[in-house]
Amino acid sequence: MSVLLALLGALVYGTSDFAGGLASRRAPALAVVFCGQLVSLAPVAVLLVVVPGRLDGPSLAWGAGAGVCGGVALLVFYRSLAVGAMTVVAPLTAVMSAIVPVVGGLAAGERPRPLALVGVVLAVGAVLLVSAEEGRLPGPAALRGPGVAGALLAGTGFGLLFVLLARSADDSGFWPTASARAASLLLLGAVALVGRRSLAPRGAPPALVIGSGVGDMTANLLFLLASRLGLLSVTGVLIALYPAGTVLLALLVLRERLHAVQLAGLGAATAGVVLIAAA
Repeated sequence: MSVLLALLGALVYGTSDFAGGLASRRAPALAVVFCGQLVSLAPVAVLLVVVPGRLDGPSLAWGAGAGVCGGVALLVFYRSLAVGAMTVVAPLTAVMSAIVPVVGGLAAGERPRPLALVGVVLAVGAVLLVSAEEGRLPGPAALRGPGVAGALLAGTGFGLLFVLLARSADDSGFWPTASARAASLLLLGAVALVGRRSLAPRGAPPALVIGSGVGDMTANLLFLLASRLGLLSVTGVLIALYPAGTVLLALLVLRERLHAVQLAGLGAATAGVVLIAAA
């Protein structure tokens, strides 16, 4: 069940990124992200009432830490995309977001079965291949270019979001995700205030803005459930397969061409998931 929840979360993350990416073509990314996250508080509030959960101080703190890491990672990611090449920034960010939960899980004492470990390695490779923009992987020269450090930092931040959420108590319900969202909103709002930036996503279709925020929150909830049922070192790398969902949506909706490298990534992802599920 944890594998299924993590994969579903990856699909929802990919859909959310796709919607947010389209909205950010018409409005500032900061405004799109802030408003999307703000709207997503409504369904979370309903879940807090419907789903029982203990209001646990440490779990709220882990959630807040996750929200700060995610918010910082998002800002650094967009900044890296602005100064560096997308063909370098996107793959490096995605791979780091997959590696960090694996390292975190193993450091916490998790010991996946050998077959599952092989699947994890395949999945990490799949993240790199699928997220290769225009079918190009970053070469040695590109890895010395601008935006590389930011991409690694952003990926680490996204990965830490998963690690910190997974540290919350199993009986804390969805309070950690609510805490994460509140902390992220405070951070993004402060950045907008200091930088005197507008938080009104003028020009962006409301459906895309709402879809990106609600989708991101839904994916967080799915990951939280998956991490409580399975190993972080496994669920963390599965949730990081979200670029596959974005790529498939770009193929179906925007009629973009799937490159050979990305096809290989989808194949590696499938093989990795099969091995993890069979372990």
